[in-house]
Amino acid sequence: MFSNATEFKTAFLKKLEMSYGTSFAESTKREQYQTLGQMIREYGSSDWIKTNETYRTSGKKQVYYLSIEFLLGRLLRHNLMNLGIEEVVSEGLHELGISLDDLEEIEADAALGNGGLGRLAACFLDSLASLSLPGHGCGIRYKHGLFEQKIVDGYQVELPEQWLRHGHVWEIRKGDDAVEIPFWGHIESYNDNGRLVFRHMNAETVAAVPYDLPVFGYQTGTVNTLRLWSAEPSRYTGNVDIIKYKKETEAISELLYPDDTHDEGKILRLKQQYMLVAASLKSIVRSYKKQNRSLLDFHQHVSIHINDTHPAIAVPELMRILMDEEGLGWEEAWKISVHTLSYTNHTTLSEALERWPVRIFKPLLPRIFMIIEEINKRFCEELWDRYPGDWGRIEGMAIIAHDEVRMAPLAIVGSHSINGVAKLHTDILKEREMNNYYQVFPERFNNKTNGITHRRWLLKSNPALANLITDSIGPDWVNDTLKLEELLKHENDSVFLEKLAVIKKANKEKLAQIIEAKTGITVDTSSIFDVQVKRLHAYKRQLLNVLHIMYLYNRLKEDPAYDLYPRTFIFGAKASPGYYFAKKVIKLITTVADKVNNDPAVNDKLKVVFLENYRVSLAEDIFPAADISEQISTASKEASGTGNMKFMMNGALTLGTLDGANVEITELVGQENIFLFGLKAEDVLDFQRNGGYHSQEYYHYDERIRQVTDQLVNGFFPDTEGEFTAIRESLLDHNDQYFVLRDFAAYIDIQEKVGEEYRNRQSWLQKSLVNIAKSGFFSSDRTIREYASDIWNIYPVEIK
Repeated sequence: MFSNATEFKTAFLKKLEMSYGTSFAESTKREQYQTLGQMIREYGSSDWIKTNETYRTSGKKQVYYLSIEFLLGRLLRHNLMNLGIEEVVSEGLHELGISLDDLEEIEADAALGNGGLGRLAACFLDSLASLSLPGHGCGIRYKHGLFEQKIVDGYQVELPEQWLRHGHVWEIRKGDDAVEIPFWGHIESYNDNGRLVFRHMNAETVAAVPYDLPVFGYQTGTVNTLRLWSAEPSRYTGNVDIIKYKKETEAISELLYPDDTHDEGKILRLKQQYMLVAASLKSIVRSYKKQNRSLLDFHQHVSIHINDTHPAIAVPELMRILMDEEGLGWEEAWKISVHTLSYTNHTTLSEALERWPVRIFKPLLPRIFMIIEEINKRFCEELWDRYPGDWGRIEGMAIIAHDEVRMAPLAIVGSHSINGVAKLHTDILKEREMNNYYQVFPERFNNKTNGITHRRWLLKSNPALANLITDSIGPDWVNDTLKLEELLKHENDSVFLEKLAVIKKANKEKLAQIIEAKTGITVDTSSIFDVQVKRLHAYKRQLLNVLHIMYLYNRLKEDPAYDLYPRTFIFGAKASPGYYFAKKVIKLITTVADKVNNDPAVNDKLKVVFLENYRVSLAEDIFPAADISEQISTASKEASGTGNMKFMMNGALTLGTLDGANVEITELVGQENIFLFGLKAEDVLDFQRNGGYHSQEYYHYDERIRQVTDQLVNGFFPDTEGEFTAIRESLLDHNDQYFVLRDFAAYIDIQEKVGEEYRNRQSWLQKSLVNIAKSGFFSSDRTIREYASDIWNIYPVEIK
């Protein structure tokens, strides 16, 4: 039905009429979108079946990627592109008077993630399938995701994210594969022919129902699976308050990251994590056993990856399955578990390394807690043998300590591989944050620098640039992104550079139209588009950015002759609902935007835009239009970053600290093609270890800092009394934890340099070209090849 436009049109019209009982002339855009989606899914189903059958019969090892987030974005055009049928469909729809762009707008972003963690997982799935590697995702089918962000009077307002209100055309519900998940209750043990057996009694059970999504490889025939679990009431639960039980059960898959400041939220998060892990592992083991292979060989055929600490319960859950359900002894089960499981750490921030109070964990997951206690006991005994009498070290490394279950140590002890996500991040883990574990398990630690799928972030989101690259160096770069380096032959080619400039200008004009439609703000497309889009967190230092904008405003007002190259500062970010400080920063950005954009004395030189509800589909319009990529986190705090890679691949120049993958970007492009400033990681770590930083000194000795920090509270912004007091206090009274004031002067200086460099158009375009040419290293294909060979031990499987 996709062999040519004529056949497609015939099939499309027939499918539409059969599905909705309406003529094409009377059909709605949504019905047309749903029809097309069903056709695409059905078209790929034969390859999906073939892929699963090939994996089953070949006996090749498979990996299952457990992640609390999968930030997929829209799938319509991406699936068409990967299946190689986009041109036929676009042509056929056009002949019917339908725009493929219009149908794509009907699709809601799948609200299954928040930021870099979830988008990385989505990129990894794309690379696994596109490299013909047998790898699947396991996640949660959140009904509402995080939240839909609205900006009302400058404040973030959270609304339910209704992405499923019209269903999800790509998913297939697999009710027969539902798994029963037990909570609460108590554990009984008895002797069965000399073997101690455990039973979970009086548990409250929940049905985890899988919804499967196909993951199409890029023109490979491989279709892997993303399995998302939804919590539903179980028919096996006994005498309960059915209304209360139904409400609590459905809450498990209702929202991503429920507020856990109170016990109720902690319990809900733990339920989410255990359902994801227990349902996934049960499904994986069930599938493995159908192949009639010995469980003693499980780790030779299955790899299970723990993406951050959220799925770390996989360690005791796999032990429980192997021992309680399959009858293996502790030593056998432990060997299999450790060789099966691997763990990626994504942060050095202590608040992100999960810890659960024993008083909550133990009653909710009684058997799992027993197993963790035993793992902890054995691990501490090993440490005692290694470090006799060193109670401080053992206490610091224990999995259970101070009435808390520590998930990062659990994942480290129970995995055969622990990786960071950028060279600097991994070095910090080994040398500082996890040094005690590195000394015990040096062979387990390794680095896997993050990557992004160029198929979405260049081929799909910036087709004009992708076409220019193909016209210049041929199509082989699509399958081998390191070939992008061949673009360097055009570094002094003024004709090619002009084509690059034309594409950037067109992308900026497209984004400018979006900005005007969404905000009413008109921006100058010949200005520098300076962009910071990412989750809002103090360490990412959106505050540094906006304080600099205040400085520029002050200077323009004081000196109208100041020759500032026109700037458009663009922000996009969600703040977690309970994160008071982050919400105040959003209010500050929008307040500064109101003042700047409504002041005719400066707004020919300066504009500030906050785009609400930042998400994948919006990002696809932002990255191709950016001139400057703001990557200004406090050095040592950003594990990697992936937005930096997307900007780079689309020709933006990085303005940043030597943090995360910025270090590797610098190594690739050279310091002349990036704008670096500020403290280095070792400086920050030294301040944190030894002290010596006093933010008030910078306030007293730098007039620019004193002016902008005073303006937060002195009435400079009308009707904001007390609004930004907490921000000023964080900088001065609480000694500026993320060194905003320490790096402020350096940030001003590097921004001055940006303006100077941008005036030299030829030189800027050359720098942009170098960034594009060197971005191939950051393809997630490279990252996944490294995971596949170094950690998972999986190999491509051809689907005939």
